[in-house]
This record gives sequence, structure tokens and C-alpha cells, in this order.
Amino acid sequence: MSYFGTDGIRGKFGQLPITPEFALKLGFAAGKVLKKQDPTHKPVVVMGKDTRLSGYILESALQAGLNAAGVYVHLLGPLPTPAIAHLTRALHADAGIVISASHNPYYDNGIKFFSGEGKKLPDDVQNAINQELQKDIVIADTAQLGKSVRVKDANGRYIEFCKSTFPYHFNLRNLRIVVDCANGAGYNVGPAVFLELGAKVTAIYNEPNGLNINEDCGSTHPGNLQKAVLEHEADIGIAFDGDADRVILVDKFGNLIDGDHILYILATQASQKPKGIVGTVMSNMALELALQKANVPFVRAKVGDRYVLQALEDNQWVIGGEPSGHILTLDKSTTGDAIISALQVLTVMVEQNKALHELVEGFHLFPQVLVNVRLEQMIDPFSIPALVAEFEKAEQQLQGRGRILIRKSGTEPLIRVMVEGDQLQEVTDLANHLADLIRQHA
Repeated sequence: MSYFGTDGIRGKFGQLPITPEFALKLGFAAGKVLKKQDPTHKPVVVMGKDTRLSGYILESALQAGLNAAGVYVHLLGPLPTPAIAHLTRALHADAGIVISASHNPYYDNGIKFFSGEGKKLPDDVQNAINQELQKDIVIADTAQLGKSVRVKDANGRYIEFCKSTFPYHFNLRNLRIVVDCANGAGYNVGPAVFLELGAKVTAIYNEPNGLNINEDCGSTHPGNLQKAVLEHEADIGIAFDGDADRVILVDKFGNLIDGDHILYILATQASQKPKGIVGTVMSNMALELALQKANVPFVRAKVGDRYVLQALEDNQWVIGGEPSGHILTLDKSTTGDAIISALQVLTVMVEQNKALHELVEGFHLFPQVLVNVRLEQMIDPFSIPALVAEFEKAEQQLQGRGRILIRKSGTEPLIRVMVEGDQLQEVTDLANHLADLIRQHA
């Protein structure tokens, strides 16, 4: 059995696999795998977390398991997920661990691993950890135990790293910024980065109590940030999610700038055009057409940052992302980073001497309608010829100005029908029509 999903191990705290007992065993199993890679070397793991109350318990359990396996642990405390990826490399550690459930509510938590290069763990290492999890914890020699130390300057190291991705001859002195920290891992370092670059910063949702992470705030609930930008007459609003690997922006008029807008800005408005852009199957068709017009190659990957990363590496490109604001800039960081992504947009604003809304002038997302079809029992809609014929008919109707996407949920008997196009009424009617047909054939 594999406990790893596409983004580590995640679930409700107190229920398997997110329990103290499992975390202890997971730490020991991961430690044993690291030890086997080089038996002469005592491995080092860096570990950080977001602000969830349950993170303290999982941190202690993982730490105990790793120490029992003979691993040294460097504790970073609450820091963004991309900070752990960076510090894994900077401290020459053998692996990194993040305790976070990203944009999920406080009662969820998760455990994610990074390789020594600050990237997702290779599948063979994940498989080896799964195999070790089947064994009992056996401590052969007490003299071989590891120990833990707290890294005191972790925040400062990461702040300096983020600032290094912003051109040294630029500054943010003329900008007023509102930062929504989602009461999460970026609550401390996020505002500090923009302040140290000269901006006038107002931080909101930067008082985590362990339970208010992502609660009506952050990149998944940007409504209050939109109001705050108008209230403070700010030039830009920046919203992180709970572990600060996603970012959503707000312009001075309170308009949302999502991941598709950010990719558009970095692809067409920066002084240097990228070789190509990777989006996902959920990226808006307006982005695809705009990049086509700008002669910037564009490919779609499956949903999930690991697939975006794979497509970037396959094409030897550096910029990709998702509408949710998970943006990869591989020439700056090995993983999605909300602070660094925001800094790249701010770089373009300063470089071009333009307001955020001016950078997306003329770029309008197509209306997108999503209908979830809940079924008593899952079916494969593509195994039914009558449905396939209707899907093809809809695609022909929208050819060149829209598209459809039919996806099965991986976790529940649900089929997601997404229709996108330049006419809202048309895509609404088509989405409902296709959803009704799926229900009839279920």
C-alpha cells in the first residue's frame, strides 16, 4: 500500500495516516531509507511546518522517528513550503520535510518530502519508504541515534534568498502593498521581504492561532483582500495560501489577478520572453490564444504541480503554473513560491513603470462554467459512444473559440463538466446540456 498521493501524505488530523503514531513510524522509515543510501554517513533532514496546531504534534513524532533511525534533524519552525525546499539545498541536507495541508482547513494536515535538491522525492525513494513502513521499529545501537537542533536564522536566510530574486538595482519604494498572509506559514517572512525592498506594507491575516489558517482569507478567499486594497488605496494586493506556495494578486481597482494572468504577464510583458509556458488542462483558453498571438509556445499538463514541473523539465523551460496561483519559476526556485512569484510580477511593474492593471490590459479570461455531476456509482463517460459523440459535437461547436473538459473525480463518484468559451450563455447552456446527458446515461 502507498500512503503517498500526488502531493505527499494528507488527511484529517487524528485519522490514519495523519496520526502521531503513523508520523513516528514514517520518520523512522524515511530515516532508514536515507541511511541505506550511504551507510557511512549520518543523514541530515530539515523540517518545517505551517501554523496549524496539529503541526507541533506531528513535528515531535516525525523528529523522534528520524532520530531513532540515526538521522540529525534541523528544525526550522513555521516557514513557507518553498523555504524548506530552499533550505534543504542551502544547508546541504539529504532531505526536507514540510508539515502542512496547504490551502485546506485547520483540521487537516499533511507531510511532504523534498529530495536533497529541493525537489519532489523520486518515486523509487517513496516506494522504499512505503516498504520500510511495513516493518517494525527496531533500534539496534543507541550510540547510533541522531539528534535535533533548531536553526535560529532560518527566517533571515529565506528572506535574503527571496530578495535575491528581485533585481538589485530596483526597489519598491513607490508602491503600497497589502499582504494577506492567510494566517499561515508566510505570516512573518512575507511582509518582511516587501518591507525590506522598500514598499509600504500593510499585513492582514498575519496573526495565526493554530486554528484560523485559511479561514475566510488567503488565496482561496481573496474577498477581504480586495476590500483592503481599496480601503488602503494600495497599488497591489498579494494573497498567499496556508503554506505560501500559491499566490493570487489584486490590482488597485480590486480586480483579481489569478495564475493565468500571472503567466500572461511573465510571458508577454517582461523584458525577456520565456522560451515557453506550461499550463494545465484547467488553464483558460484565453491564455493559450494570447500566448499564440505573442509567439510564445504553450503546452498543457495534468492538474498538479508535479506534472507542471515534469513538462517544464521535458521542454527545458522555466515558467509554468496553474490558475490557482501555483507558479513555478525554475530559474529562481525549485518549487512553487508565492513570495518569489509576486516579486517577479513586481519586477515587471517596476521595469515597465506600469500599474498591475496595465500589464493585463486587453487580456480577458473566457467565461468558464463547471458543473459537478454526482452519481450513485462512477461510470466512465468515454466508454459510452452516445456521450462521446455529444462531446465531439460540443467541441466542434466551440472550435477555435472555446473547449470542453470532462474529468472523473479521483476521490468520489463525481464527473466534472467544464465548458469554456467566448460567450457566457452558450457555455452555460452547453455545460448543463452535457451534464444532463451524463446523468441520463449513468
